[in-house]
Amino acid sequence: MTTPDDLPARLRRVLADRLVDDGYLRDPAWRAAIEVVPREVFLGTAIAAATEYGDRWRVIRREEVAEEEWLRLAYDDQTWVTQIDQVMAESGRGDMRGGPTSSSTLPSLVVRMLEAAGISEGDSVLEIGTGTGYSTALMCHRLGERAVTSVEYDPEVAGRARAALTRAGYAPTLVVGDGLAGYDKNAEYDRLIATCAVRSIPFPWMWQVRDGGTITAPLTGWMYGSAFAHLTLADDGTASGRFLEQDIYFMTARPHERPPHAPPYLRGQARESRIDPNVLDTQPGLFVAQLAVPAAQKLGFGDEVILLDVGTGSQASTTASPDGGWTVRQHGPVRLWDAVEEAVLTWQEAGSPHQSGFGLTVTRNRQYVWLGDPDGPSWDLPS
Repeated sequence: MTTPDDLPARLRRVLADRLVDDGYLRDPAWRAAIEVVPREVFLGTAIAAATEYGDRWRVIRREEVAEEEWLRLAYDDQTWVTQIDQVMAESGRGDMRGGPTSSSTLPSLVVRMLEAAGISEGDSVLEIGTGTGYSTALMCHRLGERAVTSVEYDPEVAGRARAALTRAGYAPTLVVGDGLAGYDKNAEYDRLIATCAVRSIPFPWMWQVRDGGTITAPLTGWMYGSAFAHLTLADDGTASGRFLEQDIYFMTARPHERPPHAPPYLRGQARESRIDPNVLDTQPGLFVAQLAVPAAQKLGFGDEVILLDVGTGSQASTTASPDGGWTVRQHGPVRLWDAVEEAVLTWQEAGSPHQSGFGLTVTRNRQYVWLGDPDGPSWDLPS
């Protein structure tokens, strides 16, 4: 089935209108990029859609659907997974199982990231995580390809992105390597953005961004609590800034992913919990708990929460008490729930703010998240 030659352009305009109407797209220059860059080029020949089963994905192959349907999928404000457990969607046979390891992020999230970073004409940008190359292309359209450097960890993903960018007519600096090391050959940069989440700010990023420049990156941890960092570099080699109000979620950088774990063996002395475990089912509460015990992973939800620190073998588990309240059992050298309680109670006493009520400061010797202002309660990030 053929489609009118102007259908992709019309769909791009419809997408731009939708992003404006929904409040995601404010800058006319980014709108112009959305209306020009062909997202369908960056989807490859197959994408994967989520199913009701968490680890199963329905593969949609371009050759098996009408061209008009493929284009409408491309210009839907939707994330399409392109790689599962490091196998590209077009390489899988039938539907696939596993966890997503690369994707074409929904356009509304991409433009929120670009606008939050404050990128504008004249800026040089280092992008950590090329992915499909779509966000890279948007920046090339606005800034010019010589101003854009992008680093991708996965060689196969990087190769597909390079081919797509070439097809779309862009030739930025593309690097295959560990994005946590940045890319010093084109430094210093005005802006650094990460389209993957990190547990802490890698120090090479600090050295490669100019004084007064910015680092914009999702911060996450092994509980998958997250906040959106926007830091300004000072001339003394430090960086600081308050987390932004936007809730931005990206896949975790592979070197920062949490370690595998065996099923926990629940045991330990019991006592009454001082907090409701359900607070960890909210993003702000989960983020605060993660600050308290950054080496812990969270299993379970609701009244029945399990925290597990693989490195020390420490565990904590909560259950609802028959007479009301909650019982916690802890085992191991780190009293995980004790630390979580102290952090959550401190946060609640401050009014239980969103993550934007916190900020992050990075120095040569320490990275710490603070509540309220830099002199308020603080928690160190993992090194």
